[in-house]
Amino acid sequence: MTYTKPSTDDTGDTGDVGDYDLFGDDYVRDPASTWSQIRNRECPVGHSTAYDGSYMPVTYDDVCNAARNHESFTSTQSVSVLGLEGPPGSTAITTDPPDHQWVRRMLLPTMAPGAVRAYEEGTAELCRSLIAGFKSEGRADAAADYAQQIPVRVISALLGVPDEQADEFVGWVRDILEFANVGDLREVALGKLVKFLFSQLAQRKESPGSDIISDFVHMEHDGAPIDDMIIVAQSALLLVAGIDTTWSAIGSSLYHLATHPDDRKVLAEDPDAWDYAIEEFLRFYSPVTMGRAATQDTEIAGCPIPKGGRLLLNFPGANRDPEMFVDPDTFIIDRAQNRHVAFGAGIHRCAGSNLARMELRIALQEWMAAIPEFELEDADAVTWAGGQVRGPRSVPVVFSAQ
Repeated sequence: MTYTKPSTDDTGDTGDVGDYDLFGDDYVRDPASTWSQIRNRECPVGHSTAYDGSYMPVTYDDVCNAARNHESFTSTQSVSVLGLEGPPGSTAITTDPPDHQWVRRMLLPTMAPGAVRAYEEGTAELCRSLIAGFKSEGRADAAADYAQQIPVRVISALLGVPDEQADEFVGWVRDILEFANVGDLREVALGKLVKFLFSQLAQRKESPGSDIISDFVHMEHDGAPIDDMIIVAQSALLLVAGIDTTWSAIGSSLYHLATHPDDRKVLAEDPDAWDYAIEEFLRFYSPVTMGRAATQDTEIAGCPIPKGGRLLLNFPGANRDPEMFVDPDTFIIDRAQNRHVAFGAGIHRCAGSNLARMELRIALQEWMAAIPEFELEDADAVTWAGGQVRGPRSVPVVFSAQ
């Protein structure tokens, strides 16, 4: 695949308020400014020339309407801003009706509220173990040492793969998402992931266990076993979509708490505040922008989208729309009216939202119980990843060693 980027300045951005580059330094550092500029244009849909072009609505209504309109904006083509394909095989995010319903249904037993509750204690034990590993040091990287270690191990347990593979999974997921625009890193990582999952599938056929890959092996569609490629693709989806997104949400929330002592105080003193806080973390720091492709010449808010045009469903931008949220660029820990779309909208809304919420809540509560007071060690050392999943990659913090 050949990528064509626009002319840029030293920051990697084009300077046109209608243009954007999800990997550009300015966008990664402060995407809300770009969303606001686009939202206030006569045509509130950004048009980027980066990576062969894409279109990006940023208002709540426009994003949600497009997300629900699978007839005009399909998921069956690339959902990547780079126009890259995922592993072959149908998944819950790369199918439209009629196949979408049964493919999505494959994931639901594992992601139902009752099933997720069964993972809570194991997740809490994992969090406590991670904290014990650095608490006596009086410092840690809240992103690398903590947030990025949780979802990968939770998903690994669900898939029934060895915990020692976790670091390798982290590398693959980062190459597939964060470094997707760097050489052939993405293609190499996808190849390794697919090969690994095929080997795991072969093992489950010989010796099934109590994991989701084994569950897939025993499932049927129209009276026939699920195709191997679909099982591998769905398993890859769990890793790719369930790891980077959730660790980005956890890392962003810890970054916020490190820089907002008043919000730490609220959570420490009022247990009932957690329900509102979790939803505000999800709204304010929404990590995911999804992709679609136009099936015909169409328009959004009067802005033309050509057939085949790549559309970016900017759920983070929708969650900052002042027409939907009061004072949207302010984090309000007890925000009561909060119909955010951090998990998407329509039939492709994230099937793992219950799992992600659980991981986020437990990760933050266990941290706050063990380390109630902490702050950034060096604000300039905080780094963020770009692309379609935005979140901090390094959040060095200091606290009282115990």
